[in-house]
Amino acid sequence: MIRASNVDNTFRRKWNREEYLEKARERDERELLEEEERYKPKSRGPIVQRKPLKHRDHEVDLTSRLGKTQVVTQLAPLSQQAGYFCSVCECVVKDSANYLDHINGKKHQRALGMSMRVERATLQQVQDRLESSKRKKGTEGFTEQDLDAKILKQQQEEEERKKQRREKKKEKKRDKTLEDAGDDLDLEVTTMMGFGGFGSSKK
Repeated sequence: MIRASNVDNTFRRKWNREEYLEKARERDERELLEEEERYKPKSRGPIVQRKPLKHRDHEVDLTSRLGKTQVVTQLAPLSQQAGYFCSVCECVVKDSANYLDHINGKKHQRALGMSMRVERATLQQVQDRLESSKRKKGTEGFTEQDLDAKILKQQQEEEERKKQRREKKKEKKRDKTLEDAGDDLDLEVTTMMGFGGFGSSKK
C-alpha cells in the first residue's frame, strides 16, 4: 500500500482562488455594462425643429421621358440611369408610383427640412381664405341665370349631336341600299348575257 505522504503530486496545476474570483467579477461587470448599452435608448443628436409641410412649388415631371428609349450602362452616374432620380436623396426609383411615394414620404421630407405635420390654420387665415374665394366668385359674376344659360346650351349641343348621329345612320342606310341595288343590277346583266358564273365546261 502506497502512503499519501510518499506520493509526488507537484506536477498538478495549482489554482489561485482570489485571481479567478477577480476575473469573474470583472466579466460580470463588463456583461452588465454591455447589456445596459444595448437597451439604452440611442441618442439621435440634438432635437431639430423642422418646418411644417407645405405645398410643392414645382410640377412633378412624370411624363417627359415616357415612350423614349435610353442606353444605360453600369458606369453611368445615378442621374442618367433608368428610372426617376431624386437629387435630394441621391437615389433612383424604378417607376412613377414608387417615385411619388418616395417624394411624399418621411425620409424625403426630412431631407428637405420638413416634418410630416401640417401647419394648423388660425381662424383669421380661414376667414381670409373664405373672403378671397367670395371675391373671386363675385368677379366671375356667376348667377342662377348663368347656370340656366349653361344648362340650355348643353341641351342644345346634345340635340345637335343626336341630330348628327341620325344623319350618319341615314347615310349608311342609303349607301347600303345603293350597294344592294348595284348587286341586283349585276345579277340582271349576267343573267341577260347568259352566264351565271365562271364555272368550267369540262366534265
